[in-house]
Amino acid sequence: MGQSIGKNRAARIAYGFDDVSLVPGNQTLNPLEVNTSFSIQNDNGTSIDFDIPIIASPMDGISDARFCTEMGRLGGLSVLNLDGIQTRYQNPGAIIEQIVCKSDDKITAALQKIYTEPVKVELITKRIKELKDAGIRVAVSALPQKAERYMEYLVEAGADILVIQDTVISANHVSSQYQPFNIGKICSKSPLPVIVGNTVNYDVAYQLMEAGAAGILVGVGPGAASTSNCVLGLNIPQITATIDCSAAREDFFKKYSKYIPIITDGGMKSGGDICKALAAGADAVMLGSAFASATEAAGKGHYWGMVTPNIYLPRNKRVNVGLGGALKSILYGPSTVDDGSDNLVGALTSCMGLVGAKSIKEFHKTEIIISQNT
Repeated sequence: MGQSIGKNRAARIAYGFDDVSLVPGNQTLNPLEVNTSFSIQNDNGTSIDFDIPIIASPMDGISDARFCTEMGRLGGLSVLNLDGIQTRYQNPGAIIEQIVCKSDDKITAALQKIYTEPVKVELITKRIKELKDAGIRVAVSALPQKAERYMEYLVEAGADILVIQDTVISANHVSSQYQPFNIGKICSKSPLPVIVGNTVNYDVAYQLMEAGAAGILVGVGPGAASTSNCVLGLNIPQITATIDCSAAREDFFKKYSKYIPIITDGGMKSGGDICKALAAGADAVMLGSAFASATEAAGKGHYWGMVTPNIYLPRNKRVNVGLGGALKSILYGPSTVDDGSDNLVGALTSCMGLVGAKSIKEFHKTEIIISQNT
């Protein structure tokens, strides 16, 4: 069912963060007493637990050893990109300095050249061990076609979580020209829990769960740096995408008694957007631009998407958000701005208190309305 857009063609109406609002609950709670924790389950029944449901994106302009360490110390998780600058160059800081200084008309070509340097397995091991030595949980990201190749190095170095991420991913990729990526094979062989994305619909989310994914990343085209809409025509509003994939999680749990977290990835600019994503059914959120201005971020106020350097069809752009405050202020305050970009955790706990939700799962039951201005 949908709204007609022409002869014999219907389209669904989908909703993003600006299209909806949350409704206060029948009771309110002390924000200091709500539980914002988030967990990823291992196959052996143990869990990897985090104080807050916020994950930093594996963008090279954000997540390096310094940023990942601070994010872990503050109770969250940051993902290191194994196909990025940190594993291609011994001195990634110098390379990032080159990227930051390039003019807009030369940046795409510069990135394409920089990313032709091959990934070095010894640097994968080195970066992971640096983070393990810092005493934090280590999550790393790899493209689907490279994940299996990296696996032995991840295990040897002590990584805790593998994220397999692409612009769009499915459990049933078809090709006559190369061996398709097999998510079920990767998940069954991996001693690490595997978070998989990105997708935006019920059927694919459910199939990825059946294939063994320990978490699902939801979002195609919503990020501030993304140009997937103008290049590929892909851009699905995050509220609808999150609700659809959360429905798959609930049905999967009913059948298999196994809870697979939904992680909304991209398009969130403020604490209010994070609250809406979680109320729509997400168990956690993955943020990029929100952290790019942190003094600990690798890109010194700049960030770019992982497909920006693609030599055939570059997408995403380098974005300059400028330097702001420390990561601690972005997560916990104190805030010096009134646009919701600081004290993200404070916004979340306050909203949970106002709707009467003691936990993220209770937050999923929050009433959502279509805003008057839509």
